[in-house]
Amino acid sequence: MESAKNCCTLEIFYRALRGEWISVKKIAEEYQVSTKTIGRYINEIQQFLSENRELMQNAELLYSHKEKAYYLHADDFLENKELFALVKVVLGCRCFQKEDLLNLIAKLKRMTTPKDREQFENLIRKELYHYHEIKSDCNMVMDYLWKLIQAIEDKQILTITYYKMNREQVKRKIRPASILFSEYYFYLIAYDADDETCRAKYFRVDRIVSIVTHRERFSLKREYDFDEGDLREKNQFMFPGKTEKIRFSFSGLSVQAILDRLPTAKVVEKNGKESIIEAEVNHGRGIIMYLLSQGAWVKVLSPQSLVDEIREELQKMQSFYQS
Repeated sequence: MESAKNCCTLEIFYRALRGEWISVKKIAEEYQVSTKTIGRYINEIQQFLSENRELMQNAELLYSHKEKAYYLHADDFLENKELFALVKVVLGCRCFQKEDLLNLIAKLKRMTTPKDREQFENLIRKELYHYHEIKSDCNMVMDYLWKLIQAIEDKQILTITYYKMNREQVKRKIRPASILFSEYYFYLIAYDADDETCRAKYFRVDRIVSIVTHRERFSLKREYDFDEGDLREKNQFMFPGKTEKIRFSFSGLSVQAILDRLPTAKVVEKNGKESIIEAEVNHGRGIIMYLLSQGAWVKVLSPQSLVDEIREELQKMQSFYQS
């Protein structure tokens, strides 16, 4: 009898944790006991929460007169505004398959109060309906991410089968170093297993179709420890390149948009509507693509090598439109 009572109390508590409304009448009918019995179970849960406030993060089983049912409230529950902001970011990333996204949102919703969930559902319903994930060669992005993270932590050598940008399938034996997210994609930063110069290579995780974990382990000299923050500051669109200071003029509407996009950028001179900006970036294809995306608002001043590359790219583009 005591065991059955304990099981029932735990079930009610678990259901409250999952965000259910706990109606005394409905639960009594379901378990075929009196409402007084369910009331005692609820009192025991409330007493436990009261006596273990620190352990349970100030959780309380509260009564809603509107719903005529109890609900669990805790300081650690996400507020609607926090959940909405977080889910908006996840939806905008488009990096997860829709099934994975729905599972993730369902779990996040269980961390909110029941009264917030209906409003939250209404706020994101249309965006979920129109959600389009990026095209991926890998149908296990979350699983692969975790496998890669574990290999990085354990310093295990991997062999990955991977689709290059030109759709050629290759195998690479690598030493995984880091995971980054940028522009809709997760990237694996790794070194070739046999490359003593440790030149970093970037692999999009959604293009990896298989991962083989070897028993071999590796170590890296401290000088080759990967600095994700430095890369995020200086790299555009995850194209590698050497670090270099660039200088350009900007005459567009929002200088702040440039400073936000290039975290190392700073305005060093201002002439009317024109701003002279300097930034330390990876001089590769990525920064060329970004500067060109600003059109006539940007004029590159230095280094000369970047000026020449921009000029050459513009000449190629112009040739496409000449009769």
